[in-house]
Formats: sequence, C-alpha cells, structure tokens
Amino acid sequence: MPITAQQVQELRSKTGAGIMDCKRALEEAGGDVEKAVTVLRKQGIARADARLSRATTDGVVASYIHAGGKIGVLVEVNCETDFVARTGEFQELARNLAMHIAAEHPRFLRQEDVPDDVIEKEKEVYRALAIKEGRPEKVLDRIVEGRLKKFYSEACLVDQPYVRDDQKTVGDLTKEAIAQLGENIVVRRFVRYQLGESNAS
Repeated sequence: MPITAQQVQELRSKTGAGIMDCKRALEEAGGDVEKAVTVLRKQGIARADARLSRATTDGVVASYIHAGGKIGVLVEVNCETDFVARTGEFQELARNLAMHIAAEHPRFLRQEDVPDDVIEKEKEVYRALAIKEGRPEKVLDRIVEGRLKKFYSEACLVDQPYVRDDQKTVGDLTKEAIAQLGENIVVRRFVRYQLGESNAS
C-alpha cells in the first residue's frame, strides 16, 4: 500500500526520525504508524548498541535533593562531546537519573560492580530458602539464578525498572538516549546521601 505524506509526518512528530527513515519504517510496518514507531525504536537501539564502545570524555554531574533536604544524589553521566552534554535532552536524562537514584536507592552501578562475597552470600541465602521451601535438588541452581537476577534488578542501577516507566530499565533509558542523541552515553558513578545514615550509598 502507498505511504502518504500525512503518515510520514505523523511518524516524524512521534519519533523525530528523518523522512526517509520514517518512510522505510512505514513500508516495513505496512502503513501502521504504531508498528513503525517500534521499527524505528528497534533500529535506534541497534545503532545505540554499535556506539557503546566509543569513548566518553565529556558530560555532566547532576544533583537532586528530595524530601525537604533529607535525601541528596550526585550522578556523573558521560557522553562523547561537550555539544551533546549541553543539550536539554542530555541534561534532562542526567536529572532523571539522579531522581531515580533518590527514589530507588540502588546499591551498585551494574552487575560487574557487585563484590563476589556479596553474590556468594546471596546465593547461600537463596539456596537455603529454596531447600526450606522443599524445592527438589535438581532445580535449586535454576531457582538461585532466578532469584539472583531479581537481586540485580533491585540492587544495580542499570538493571532497575525506571521509576517513571517500569516497562523499561535504566539501561534501556540510557540506550534510548544514545539512539536519540547519536553518541555513546555512560552512567559513570553516583553517590546517594540520606540524612541520618552513617555512609553515603
């Protein structure tokens, strides 16, 4: 079926993609604008994946103060150029990440940052719990791995469901920003302070 200029314009307004990209996505989606949005998102994420190895030497440190000054967050978010670092979209991403950290209290940045002793302790607890629940020996390892995955989704920032849209993770949010802004973006580090706690987390 022929793709109309109106369909292309509607898709452009929804995604910000170029005219030819919109036309191709609509053709692939059989003229369905919502399906074409998904096509473009997948293409953007694929391009984002290809950018993940590029060096990030610029960026911002964003802050967020919550609950009348009782919780404070600093997060460093890096990108490739000062040009992108100054854009409203990048600044908003950094602020949203700081807000998410204040709300969801991640303990680690990513799975690789979780110390081995913490992982082993979690595994011991999950195994003991599964045995107490009467689970068969042959499925214990699978149960432990499943519960460890849930632990990562609660404890690691990039694996946490994003506080404003739990259908995607913080890692997905970052990939979407990479696709949108055309540069590699990395959450480098964060610190979260809570009044009354002895150490920053």
